Amino acid sequence: MPKGKTKPKVLIADDMSPLARECFKRAGIGVDVKTGLDKQGLRAIIGGYDGLVVRSVSKVTSKVLAAANNLKVIGRAGIGVDNIDIETATTKGIVVMNTPFGNSITTAEHAISMMLAVARQIPQANVSTHAGKWEKSRFMGVELMGKTLGIIGCGNIGSIVADRAQGLKMKVIAYDPFLTAEHADGIGVEKVELPELFKRADFISLHTPLTDATRGIIDAKAIRKMKKGVRIINCARGGLIVEKDLKKALEKGDVAGAALDVFAHEPAESNPLFGLDNVVATPHLGAATSEAQEKVAQQIAEQMADFLITGAVANALNMASVSAEEAPALKPYMTLAHQLGSFAGQATRSAVEEVTLAYEGQCGDLNCRPLTAVVLQGLLSPLMEGVNMVNAPAIAKDRDIHVREVRSDEAGAFQTLVTLTVTTESQTRSIAGTLFNDEPRVVRIKDIPIDAKLGPNMLYLTNEDKPGIIGGVGTILGDAGVNIATFHLGRSHEGGNAIALIEIDGKPADELVRKIAALESVTLAIPMTF
Repeated sequence: MPKGKTKPKVLIADDMSPLARECFKRAGIGVDVKTGLDKQGLRAIIGGYDGLVVRSVSKVTSKVLAAANNLKVIGRAGIGVDNIDIETATTKGIVVMNTPFGNSITTAEHAISMMLAVARQIPQANVSTHAGKWEKSRFMGVELMGKTLGIIGCGNIGSIVADRAQGLKMKVIAYDPFLTAEHADGIGVEKVELPELFKRADFISLHTPLTDATRGIIDAKAIRKMKKGVRIINCARGGLIVEKDLKKALEKGDVAGAALDVFAHEPAESNPLFGLDNVVATPHLGAATSEAQEKVAQQIAEQMADFLITGAVANALNMASVSAEEAPALKPYMTLAHQLGSFAGQATRSAVEEVTLAYEGQCGDLNCRPLTAVVLQGLLSPLMEGVNMVNAPAIAKDRDIHVREVRSDEAGAFQTLVTLTVTTESQTRSIAGTLFNDEPRVVRIKDIPIDAKLGPNMLYLTNEDKPGIIGGVGTILGDAGVNIATFHLGRSHEGGNAIALIEIDGKPADELVRKIAALESVTLAIPMTF
């Protein structure tokens, strides 16, 4: 510690491995362990600390953060940060870190354990046997060998599950829009579309984050596409399954069994699925092993210590790796980069193979590495969990996504221009943006010129350039009571391909989007949020 500099002080507010405390002490950081505090208790003492370490119990609310006048970093020993008000933390300049991969093996092993339990009805047989019964004929199970496991979400955890399932001699198929054919071959799984997975799988295991695209991915409609007698395992997020639909399918026998570690509302002290004989339930134990808890405790302490002592940033959810000197010039470009990446990510429907970023004009002289990381974060976040500015490039590399940067002093008609080109299995799409008085603007999509400022809720349309599109869209939105804030248009040439970016007041209902997509000449309608 440099002479004259005050020693940082950290509060560990939740129960965790003593390795965290030891790590801070070795780094010369003061540390207090005070667990079991309620929000008022945490608020009363948080002003005296530079760092705060939590798991999932402590609630770091806006009121707590309002009293955190010295707080510089919050560390979550684990993945989920639902208990942390990240928006308020960001506003106050507080870095929020997590440990996105510390629980991967433990969670994957729990999923395999749940699959075995539901296949052989082990929990039910255990209760029966302890009760003095001997019901061999009642608990007839099924083998895993030779069965097909369908994995929805083949990222870090899903890939580990696939590896373990192959060891059990299962056939593994996977649905994941970001899974390339090459990566699928490398981990020994067959990449399929979701309807085919439903049709072929004997077991289905969920390993995808909860997003607008994945919420309710298992519902009555999906279950009707599945094999009769399928077994479903969910150790990811409760909201992925419509629980009332699953209950009906379990009662009818369309689904033979379900093994669930997560539920739509937690803690799940009651649930419509409780009490069913063909349901195995555990209280969100995916990360509950001593090894995993030691890993995440040590990792978060090391990350926070590095930040407090040297300023190094790892696994930050709300901060890019940018020096103090670079920050002012990069700030508006960071916003633009995230918008371009997020737009492409929300518009992408197949595996990404290549990403090219062209920095032209004034931005070509900047430190573009954090900009590329922010673009990748926006691109990968819609269907992947745990993506941030720090780990996005590594995730892209693991997924065999080739990332290129191109720089040029010339930007054509613009002083500065950032162009993102995304190549997928089925197409190549580009979007370009610039800054007007430091305000991000989209100026080109798929080589079609446009001038648009992206708002919180947008509708992106592609259509044939024919009369009536504006009126048709306006009528549908008006009849639904949805107000149009801005309406931006572009076309390749008269009668050719056209695009529209429409800012609306609020997120549109799915049925509304379907009506717009059904308009004559409209080829694509995608709601987007920024």
